[in-house]
Amino acid sequence: MWTQRIKTGLVTTTAAASLLLLAACGPSPSPSGTSSAPPTSSSPSASASPSETATTQPSPSATATSAAPAAPALCKAASLTAATDATGGGAAGSIYEKLILTNSGTTPCVLEGFAGVSLTADSSGEPIGEPATRETTTPVTKIELAPGKSAWAEIRYTQAGNYGDCTKVPAAGFRIYPPNDTASLFVAEPHDACSNAGIKLLTITAFQAV
Repeated sequence: MWTQRIKTGLVTTTAAASLLLLAACGPSPSPSGTSSAPPTSSSPSASASPSETATTQPSPSATATSAAPAAPALCKAASLTAATDATGGGAAGSIYEKLILTNSGTTPCVLEGFAGVSLTADSSGEPIGEPATRETTTPVTKIELAPGKSAWAEIRYTQAGNYGDCTKVPAAGFRIYPPNDTASLFVAEPHDACSNAGIKLLTITAFQAV
């Protein structure tokens, strides 16, 4: 009987030990009773590449547009000198000569159109009689005068003695107003002028390049 009890107890102990061993080798239950999936790790390949996340910068313009050079200003009396050339001759009581304007400044300027021309008593005196009439057979052209360069127009002076009703007054020369200018130049060249209105002794053409 004692022997049987020992065998029974041994069998019971052996069975209990086997159960404990199996429990130790099996997976541990989660606290909630259900197994949790392991967290997904963030791999470098899954993140956006720098080229995808970088902000695209606006590209600068290739080159700045250079400003266009300023056009030459109109020629003014302050930067011009005036002279006449009376070698053109004359016919039927008229004298033809060239009125020459030269750029005496340091920068180019533009001369275009007709000068205002009158006979005057002296360099600072008032014009005498009628100013020159424009002779429009010569076309108007835009002339760019570099420093030292000249342009010319033709003056025709009709002798005052051709007009019986002319009240003659001695004139010391010509007062010259460049095109589009209110300042004037003086060219000394004595002529008889007619002080009474309506008698036109002078005509002038548009300027031409030399």
